[in-house]
Formats: sequence, structure tokens, C-alpha cells
Amino acid sequence: MAGGAREVVTLQLGHFAGFVGAHWWNQQDAALVRPADGKEPPGELCPDVLYRTGRTVHGQDTYTPRLILMDLKGSLSSLKQEGGLYRDKQLDAAIAWQGKLTTHKEELCPKNPYLQTLGSAEGVLSSDGVWRVKSIPNGKEGSIRVWSDFLRVHLHPRSICMIQKYNHDGETGRLEAFGQGESILKEPGYLEELEDRLHFYVEECDYLQGFQILCDLHDGFSGVAAKTAELLQDEYSGRGVIAWGLLPAPYSLGEPQKNIYRLLNTAFGLVHLAAHSSLVCPLSLGGSLGLRPEPPVTFPHLHYDATLPFHCSAILATALDTITVPYRLRSSPVSMVHLADMLSFSGKKVVTAGATIPFPSGQSLPDTLVQLGGATPWIPLSACGDPSGACCFAQSVVLRGLDRACHTSQLTPGTPLPSPLHACATGEEVLAQYLQQQQPRALSSSHLLLTPCKVAPPYPHLFSSLSQQGLFLDGPPTRAAAESIPVFGALCSSSSLHQTLGGLARELTKLDLRRWASFMAAGVEQDDLEEMLQELYSLAQCYQDGSGLMD
Repeated sequence: MAGGAREVVTLQLGHFAGFVGAHWWNQQDAALVRPADGKEPPGELCPDVLYRTGRTVHGQDTYTPRLILMDLKGSLSSLKQEGGLYRDKQLDAAIAWQGKLTTHKEELCPKNPYLQTLGSAEGVLSSDGVWRVKSIPNGKEGSIRVWSDFLRVHLHPRSICMIQKYNHDGETGRLEAFGQGESILKEPGYLEELEDRLHFYVEECDYLQGFQILCDLHDGFSGVAAKTAELLQDEYSGRGVIAWGLLPAPYSLGEPQKNIYRLLNTAFGLVHLAAHSSLVCPLSLGGSLGLRPEPPVTFPHLHYDATLPFHCSAILATALDTITVPYRLRSSPVSMVHLADMLSFSGKKVVTAGATIPFPSGQSLPDTLVQLGGATPWIPLSACGDPSGACCFAQSVVLRGLDRACHTSQLTPGTPLPSPLHACATGEEVLAQYLQQQQPRALSSSHLLLTPCKVAPPYPHLFSSLSQQGLFLDGPPTRAAAESIPVFGALCSSSSLHQTLGGLARELTKLDLRRWASFMAAGVEQDDLEEMLQELYSLAQCYQDGSGLMD
């Protein structure tokens, strides 16, 4: 491991978190591809922040995520829990016992037939002479039920931790409630397993900057995440802990128990994660965290099916790959702790996320930003409603994938300038001045990268209809699908959270919890609920307009 990598350990908790994580690791894996001659200079992002080097028993070098993944039995499909990366098949085949032997063999689930090539070097030879993974046929994406089917990245044998007492699928044995999730890490077996894996990854780091938690908020994994964050805070004080709380969309009023549980799990998860993390950000394509369902968000240049976790998770992974850029940079990185401190002053531990996917790239950056006018330049991705008119206290913004020639004005010298943005000498100045115009009293941090976001297969076909509109960074207009795109992403401490968190608390206050005794029976006391509601109201008060504004 190269010195000064400022390593991060990732904890991925839950099945929808697995979908988002699989897409994210696939995107990073695609970005790691280098020419065989090794002459390409190092990229802007440092992969060693999230990845670790290793070597198999046969001396082959490996590169695997520094990842601890927890999910329920039935979620691995054809993926082996221990993987096959570091196993010696010849030694496995040699049996030392000479007496009578009975062998029991359990057949793995068959791999999804449309995803057979992901675990191998097989694929399609493209026009540029590079072997690429085959795309998933249109109409077949609904057949993807588990994240392990489309994960193309090798995992370390210490990565996967299966929770055997609950089922991933089926009507019974589900991990539904916050209290159930908390109780898992109160059991010595699971707690020791998690601690052992944490120590394995942490002890080999040169400089551990912190942990990021990708977790489901809508089910019992919110409780697992809460206990995990508490453990990290106790054992690794001073390190950054950023929690990404994931919620699939959409949901239906026709499932009252599931909907009430989602509301309770989300509220408990946000409050506990805010108490034990440096920063918490809900991520969802839904329109609301509350009981009343809102239509999922729409993107002007993107077509997706909100009922497919495969589609929703890909979009969230693309946003995640962009908004985590500040602490993954190779030069002048912003540490996780510094990023969290900038965004979470005055108790504002919860932030919102937004992204423009893809960001239009057919003209200069000043022209594009001027055309946006006073509108919010990104689509909200935290189910907190329309951010228009909300006060921004602090924001971290990343724009990536624009060609350098487009960073500044391309007007002929002597032409009247349409805006002050057209007078800026660099793209960094353009972006900084734009943010200052939009939110003059907010504390803003911005990064402009040439590196685009990879969306090569098995990423779903969400952009192919736009190939004639000049939105893609690479490839001719006739290419069937994009392989990398420009993205504009942001993390914001926003006054919109005052209404969102307060509304969540008010809805829970109106509930007759005697009707949902099963949730309480899972390990949550009435006093726990009342304390959570008080903390949720207090958290909401931090985001009143005008509170904490920078002078």
C-alpha cells in the first residue's frame, strides 16, 4: 500500500445497500483499467483510498475493496461467501483423512443467465480492440433479484459476513424492525466477527482517515447500522464516520405495516446515526421520507424504471461516486473529518444530496450555468422535497467529466460578456463564482475534475436514447450506449431538512403504536420511542432558516 493513501474502510449493510455498492465497485473497477504498457499517468482519484493490494497463494497480485459486507442468507446467489481469490484448489482437493469419509455437497444457486460473463474475462471485442463485458439485454433487467448477480469485482475472503438467523426473501424470518437489527450486534458471535474484520482492515492501514457506512434505512439494517456507528465511535474516536442511508423507491400505501415500519426504521436510523457519526446523508429517488408517497424524482436526460432496484441503485451509485470525490483525491484531498466539520457545524449532522446525471456537455460551462438561471442545478436525491427557495448553510460540490476546453468561455475576444462567469480565467473560478451567486451566505467548497464517471456494462441502459444530443464525453454519436458521463453532484446542509425532519416527527407522534406492537416487541421500548422523537425534533430545529448562517 502506497504511503499517505489516507485509507477508508467501507461497511455495506443491507440488500439495497448491496445493489448500490455493487454498482459503485463496478464503476470504480472500470475506472481502474490501464493500458498494458503502463505509460498512462496516475489519475486524479486515488484508488488506494478504498482498495487494498494483496497476493494469492500462486503469487498473483490482487486489488480488492477494503469492504465489510453484511447481508441475509439467500442474498449471495452463485457467489461464495469466502470467495475463490485466495484458495489453493489443489490443496482443497487433497484429503488427509484416510478413514471412512462422507461428503455433503450443497449446490450453489445458478448464476443469472444474462450475467454469465461478469466473473470472467469473456465479453465482446469492441471497435477499439478492448474486451468489454456484455450488456444486459433490454427487458431482462427485471430478472436481477440480488446484487451478487451483477457484481464484477473480486472481494476479499474477509469481506462477506452473512446473518443466518434472518431470510433475504420469503414471507417469514425477515429483518423488519430497528430493534431486531440492534440485537444482532448485541450477540457475541456477530459482534466478534465484525470486530475481527474491522481489526484486519484497520491494522494494515498507513493512515486511516475513517469509515463510510452504506446502509438500508427502511428495514432492520437501520438498527445494525446504528450499533455499527456506535462501535466505530467508541473504538476509533477521532476518525471520520460518514453514513449513507439508502431507501429504495417507490413504496405503496397498500402495505400499511411495511410503510409504518419504514417510517419508524428511518426515524430511528437517522437519529442514532446522527448521534454516532460525523455526517449522515439519506439517499433515495423517492419524493418523500413521510407516510404519503410522492412520485420518484425525474431527470431530464435519463430514463429509468423506479420499480427496479437495479436501475435506482445505479443512479444513486453514480451520485455517490461523485459526492465522495473530496476525500478520494490523489492530490490536495479533503479528509472525511474536515468535510464533515464543514457541513455539520451547529449540530447539523444530516445533509442532503443532489446530482445532475448526466451534466450537459455540449457547450461551455459558463453558458450551461447561465442557462440554469436561478434554478437549483441538481436533482434532489434525499427524499426531502423540492429544495427551491431553501436556505443553504454549507455545501460541497463536485463537477466532473467536462473537457478542459469547455471549462471557460469560448467567445471571440471583444464580444460582450453575457455574465460575470464568462470573464473567469479557469473552470474552478467559474464554479466557485456560480456557487457564490446562488448561495452568497453559504460556506462552499468545490472541486472540478476531468475524470468522468464510468457507466460501462453491467450499468443499465439509461442514456442510450441521448447519444445524438452531445451529452456524452466519449464515443461517436452512433455508439449504442455511453461508457462515461459528466456528473454534477453536491452535499448540502439545507433548511429543507427543518420541514423534512420535523414532519417525520409529527407523523410519528400521531401514530397509535398499539397497532404496531410487533415493532415494539422486536426490542424497542416506549421510552426509546419518546426519546427518539425528542431528538428528532431537536435535530429539525437546527435547520430553521437563518440559524447558523455564516457572516
